[in-house]
Order: sequence, then C-alpha cells, then structure tokens
Amino acid sequence: MALADYQQVRLVSTFTAPKSSNANDFGAFMNDLLEVTCFIISLGLLGKIKRYLSKRPLPSPDDRKKFDHEFALSTSFHGIHNIAQNRSRVRKAIWLSVVLGSVSLVVWQIYSRLVNFFTWPTTTSVEVQYVEKIEFPAVTFCNLNRFQAEAVSKFGIIFFLWDVVSKVLRLQEVSGNITHSPETLDFVTSHQNFSITEFVKNNGFYLNRDTLLDCKFFGKPCGPKDFKHVFTEYGNCFTFNHGENFQSKNKVSLSGRGLKLLFNVHQEEFTDNPLPGYADAGIIFVIHSPKKEPQFDGLGLSCPVGMHSRVTIRQLKTVHQEYPWGECKPDIKLKSFTTYNTYSCLKECKAQHIQRLCGCLPFLLPGNGIECDLLKHYNCVSPIIDHIELGGLCTMGTHNSSCPVSCEEIEYPATVSYSTFPSQRALKFLAKKLNQSQEYLSENLVNIEINYSDLNYKITQQQKAVSVPELLADVGGQLGLFCGASLITIIEIIEYVLTNFYWIFIFLLLKILEMIQRSPPPQAV
Repeated sequence: MALADYQQVRLVSTFTAPKSSNANDFGAFMNDLLEVTCFIISLGLLGKIKRYLSKRPLPSPDDRKKFDHEFALSTSFHGIHNIAQNRSRVRKAIWLSVVLGSVSLVVWQIYSRLVNFFTWPTTTSVEVQYVEKIEFPAVTFCNLNRFQAEAVSKFGIIFFLWDVVSKVLRLQEVSGNITHSPETLDFVTSHQNFSITEFVKNNGFYLNRDTLLDCKFFGKPCGPKDFKHVFTEYGNCFTFNHGENFQSKNKVSLSGRGLKLLFNVHQEEFTDNPLPGYADAGIIFVIHSPKKEPQFDGLGLSCPVGMHSRVTIRQLKTVHQEYPWGECKPDIKLKSFTTYNTYSCLKECKAQHIQRLCGCLPFLLPGNGIECDLLKHYNCVSPIIDHIELGGLCTMGTHNSSCPVSCEEIEYPATVSYSTFPSQRALKFLAKKLNQSQEYLSENLVNIEINYSDLNYKITQQQKAVSVPELLADVGGQLGLFCGASLITIIEIIEYVLTNFYWIFIFLLLKILEMIQRSPPPQAV
C-alpha cells in the first residue's frame, strides 16, 4: 500500500462523529471533516506531482560539475576557458583577476552609457542650404493711427472699447479710472447689441488706391486685391501673400528684389489715442510664415512717415525634438488652425476657457460660437482674461504646458535700414504727380521695401545625441572590447543560468513535497 493511501486510511479510522446532537458540536464536526478532506486531496495531488518529477531525475553532482566545465571550455566569453583548463593555481588566479577586472570595467562602462542615455542629451546643428528658389513670406501691415478721426470725434469711447475687446491679444491693461467711468458703464449697458466688429471694420484703416499708392512684387504690379483683411490689436490690418493668396505658391528666384510698397497714411483722416504708445505716425508691419497668424506683440517693425525702410530678410528654420529630448509634441493638433504654433495655440486655449465660462466667443479669437457682445466683454471676458493670466491656465514653452513649443518653426530675421523719403528733387516730382503739397507728402508718405538678402535658408536642428541603435552599438562595443562577448555570448550565459536555476528549483520542490508527506495529519477533536 502506498504511503498516501495508508495515511488516508489512518485518518478515516481515527475520525469519529460526535455523540452529542448539540448544534455547536455538529458545526465543529463539519469543519473537522472539511479540513481532513482537503488534506487527503492535497496529499493525492502532491503525490502525483512527486511521481511526475521523479520520472525526470536530477543530474548527479559529477554530471553538474561536468556541465559547468564544458560550459567554461565552450563559451565565447573570453578568459573563462583559461581559468577552467589551467592546472596552475597562479595562472588560475591571474586569469580570474583579468576576467573579474574586465567584467568590472564593462559593467562600469555600460552603466555610464545608460546614465548618459537617460539624461536625454541633444546636440544642435546649424546648416545653410543654398537653393535656386525660395518661398516669400507673408507680410501684415497696419496703420499706427487705428481709427478715422471723424468717427472718433463722434464716438470717443471707441479707444476704451477697443482696448477691452483686444485685451484677448495681450494689449496693455486698461487703467482703473477709465474702467469704472459712469459714461463707459452706461454705454455698455445701453448698447449691448453694438457691433464693435463692424464699427472698426468700417471706421478703421482701409486699403485702397488712396492709401496704397504703389505696389510691386518682383517688378510686377500688385494692388489692394492682393491683400487680405485681418483684425489685430491695431484694428484693421492687411496681409500680403497670405496662405490663401496665389503669391504664396510662387518662389523667389532673385535676391535683392522683392516687395515694394508706397503708403499714404492720411494723418489728417486717421488718429489714435494721444497717450504714450499711440502717438506715432506711420506703418507697423510684421513678417511671418503664410501659414501663421500675424503676431505684433513685441515683434512688429515700424516705418515712420517721411522715411524709406529697407528690410533684408533670411529664412530660418528651427527643428525641435519631441519630449524627453526636447519640449515639442508632434501629435498635438489645433481645431481652428491647420499648422500648429504657440501663438495660435494660446489664442485657441483662451477661446476655449472664455466659451466655457462666458458662453460666447470674442471675434478676435478662433472657433465657432456666439460672438460676445459689449456687456459680455466688459463683465465676463475681461475678468476671465485676467484670471487666465494670473492662474496660468494658458501657458507655453515646456512639454507639459498648455501650448508646448512647435516641432518646426519658420522665422524671418530682418535687418532694417532707414533713409529720408522722398528727397527734395523726388518731393517736387511727387507733389506734381499726386497733386499734393510737399509738406503733405513729407508728413504722410511711407516707403517700405522687403527683399531676401541671399537665396538660402538656415536650419537650426535639435538632434538626439544618442539614439537607441547608437546605444546598442556602444554597449556591444564595450562588451566586445573588454570581454570579447556578443549577443550570442549573452544567450549562452542566460541558458547556463536558467538551467542551473531549473535544477535548484526541482531539487527544492522535491524536498518540500517530501516534508509535507512526512508531516503529521490533523487530528479530529
């Protein structure tokens, strides 16, 4: 009879039911019965496991030593076979020291390479590409005097209203005494349906043959029809070579030539708030990519009246790496813009917060929604903008900000030079041609010329200092240099270690089964 069967019989014979019919005694009886039953079942299962493992006998100590010796002689890990086959203890000790030293060096080298890799290092390369043709940028022009003088004389509150509305584009804050003026509060309350959009569009700066006297693009005539109207913090502005215009598809093939414009700013017709910051006369413009919104906040170039502004530009492409090497997110998309950039992202972020909290959208921000009226601008949009700025709800720069840096940017660094325009001889000629006085022309004409300096563009590219293939090649080189090891060697070592672990596991499992079967069975109470 098997040992397990004998123990089962002994357990059953020693187990007797309670003589009392008490309910508590009966419950204890059932618990004891369940415990004994589980023990009998476990003995049967463990017995089967033991019989299965016994069919696969473990190697003897001599066989294990032979296996270790054969591994040492056959492995491609250099130096191990010299330790195993040398009979001299001195040579064994020397080779053991060499192998341990090499292993220590390779571990240190691999550790330092891994630490360097996980700091996500980058390098920056600057390259100048010479091309036969290069795309011309978009240029947005605005009059420094934003509104028509006649409309301002009848509607002087427009300065304050426009400051409130354009606050979403980070214009300077409105002072407290104007904000709380009774006149302003009365107007905002009584004119909720007043459309400041239509008012600025109809009473702001306009572009026609009277304000744009001359336009040439690479010697070919152009006119107001080639400009697109856009709203900025300067009111009505006009973009040449916008993404929707045909010129954006053309490419420049000559340096030193480009866009030439002659403006008449009509100082007697247009005016602005005489406070500091709005007291200039002339044209302000910004050069940007045709796919990007014009951003004047700290980036605009200005040309005063009576001056000729010569602007030479170069195209600069900047490529940023994605996180964790850089700060960009290549998968981020905008709902209202086809091309991602931080300025457009900030506008969209503000629009989402304002639409959620105010239930409307300012016309200067992108999106689809009900346009905010003056009362909403005054009571809701303006405080929400302050809350967004102070609370940091729309941030830019790092990868975890609302608007991380774009993975690719195109900028146009400019060099500007000025000269008096027109000269005395030209002034007399233009006075006759335009039928205006010389004094009028000196106070109203603005001449702007924008050219490429060279037919090339500069690429500033952020690159990974160490890629994954380079890391693997470096680690493999260190293993080969110090230990003569390769991927095959690593597989050999893994196979050797797993085989020994398997033998140890089987040995311990058999010992545990033997101890369980020898343990005394639970006694029934």
